[in-house]
Amino acid sequence: MFYHKVIGVTTFYLFVEGHAASPNVSGVLESIPGVKVIYRTKELEEQQAKSRIWNETWLSSFFYKPCNYELFVKQSLNMENAIFMARDAGMDWIIHLDTDELIYPAGASEYSLRQLLRDLPSDVDLVVFPNYESSVERDDIKDPFGEVSMFKKNYDHLPKETYFGLYREATRGNPNYFLTYGNGKEAARVQNELRPNGAHRWHNYMKTPNEIKLDNAAVLHYTYAKFSDLTSRRDRCGCKPTQEDVKRCFMLEFDRAAFIIASTATEEELLHWYREHVVWGDKDLRLKLLRKGILTRIYTPMAIIQALRESGVFSSVIANAPATLSRDKFMSSINSSNSSRDVPSVSFSSRKIGGEGENKASARKLLKIEAMAAEVAAVPPLSPPVWTDNDRSRIVERVAGGNSSI
Repeated sequence: MFYHKVIGVTTFYLFVEGHAASPNVSGVLESIPGVKVIYRTKELEEQQAKSRIWNETWLSSFFYKPCNYELFVKQSLNMENAIFMARDAGMDWIIHLDTDELIYPAGASEYSLRQLLRDLPSDVDLVVFPNYESSVERDDIKDPFGEVSMFKKNYDHLPKETYFGLYREATRGNPNYFLTYGNGKEAARVQNELRPNGAHRWHNYMKTPNEIKLDNAAVLHYTYAKFSDLTSRRDRCGCKPTQEDVKRCFMLEFDRAAFIIASTATEEELLHWYREHVVWGDKDLRLKLLRKGILTRIYTPMAIIQALRESGVFSSVIANAPATLSRDKFMSSINSSNSSRDVPSVSFSSRKIGGEGENKASARKLLKIEAMAAEVAAVPPLSPPVWTDNDRSRIVERVAGGNSSI
């Protein structure tokens, strides 16, 4: 959060549960200016149970499934809550990030997310940030934001010949080019009828938004950057470590494989697997892919976080936070976060459509437009394009045609 403050973010809606919602932790979070902590209380769950999303089809294929599917729905409902809070607070833009992600605002006139968004044309509604994936070089990383500088670039930021020509070497026997998702995250201009479209995208009930994809800026995704991530992810899911059961629990192939190995292997076997599938220990391969542009070094976030740490900001906010939240403050925070407004359901009366003096044909037309917008299916975490025999044929043809760069 402090890193994102440096690049221009002013307000954070932090949805917490479990350890993050414990009094000692939440006391620190509540004390940070600009941070609004939303607890997963019974009141919030009851409120979200009344969301219009449950009556629509765009997210319905993810309903009532365990683990990653349940998380995906929960994130979408949290995003819906955040839209209303951001609108009430007069925010201009909103983006949904996990706590293992940092925005990298490359391409802006200054290292500033605020400046990057300010420079966009006024008719742009949605901005896709392709994601880069952390590529760790050791198995003993403790602080990914402060220790990881190598990233694998997104398909969208690479020449296609480079991507497919080096696909097998870049994948290293894993199911896909990226360990986890490859379809980035998206910022949305806060406006009427904005809705989530899954954890990675936004949409609008009343129009087709104008969406662009950035050529330089990215989301840095620090996935499986710590060896302990294997077991912590495992412990959050109660599925059986079988090929069949993991399919109903996880959307991506690597997550499935990681869950099975973390659930069945010894510590020694698990470390060997981690080194083989996650850690980039082959120096020659690293140098080759760095030269070709598949891998890249990014130091700025590391430098910013190191400077923040050395300034004493982190230790100070922890030291000065109340040791615990009083019950009154805790409940007050919950009430103000979760009960200050009901998420409005959609009704024609709330929009004054089809009422007295209103053209009923217009009301039907607007209802049809809204229904069409609602049907745009949620975008799940998606892997990047995969290597196929057709891609091999295209590259061979390019080589035969005299393309010496391949």
